[in-house]
Amino acid sequence: MRIDDIQLFRRIQEKDEEALEQLYDRYEKLLYSFSLRMTSNETIAEEAVQDVFTKLWTNNLPYKEDKGKFSSWLLTITRNACLDLIRKTKTNNVEFQERDTLQEDNEPTPEEQVEWNEKRQQINSAMQSLNDEQKEIIELFYFKGLSQSKISEACNIPLGTVKGRVRLALNHLNKQMEKTNERGIQS
Repeated sequence: MRIDDIQLFRRIQEKDEEALEQLYDRYEKLLYSFSLRMTSNETIAEEAVQDVFTKLWTNNLPYKEDKGKFSSWLLTITRNACLDLIRKTKTNNVEFQERDTLQEDNEPTPEEQVEWNEKRQQINSAMQSLNDEQKEIIELFYFKGLSQSKISEACNIPLGTVKGRVRLALNHLNKQMEKTNERGIQS
């Protein structure tokens, strides 16, 4: 039986290493793909994922079930980690590497490349299922790093509308990803 994310999170708060490993195995690729798309830098994307799981282990992070899905919360933490690392990198005047540049010692195996391509296709497919307004909001919020208030100004729409579109889009994306994962498990 598959343990749900919230149970794993609670076990992590009690310093259960096995729960951390399970959650890492479950989300590492998604968070890395998300981070890579947001930062266009493999090193920063890897560091962001590491930061997220380090925070899960060392901090008493405030996840509340009534505020949304665990996966959405985890993506928000990842987004914030990416933004922090981008700011830190920019202040240190370090140039970003091109997205497609691979370091020779970190070159993925063919199996990993296939897995990444499948996950990327799942994310892209889920993104395509959004309506244009939601897609634009998600792009600006998660991949361009704009705050909700900046999106409100840029798109000339009320802040409440931005928040609603983000929430609806994330719910829709979660459902699409769950459907895709269920189909993959049944195959």
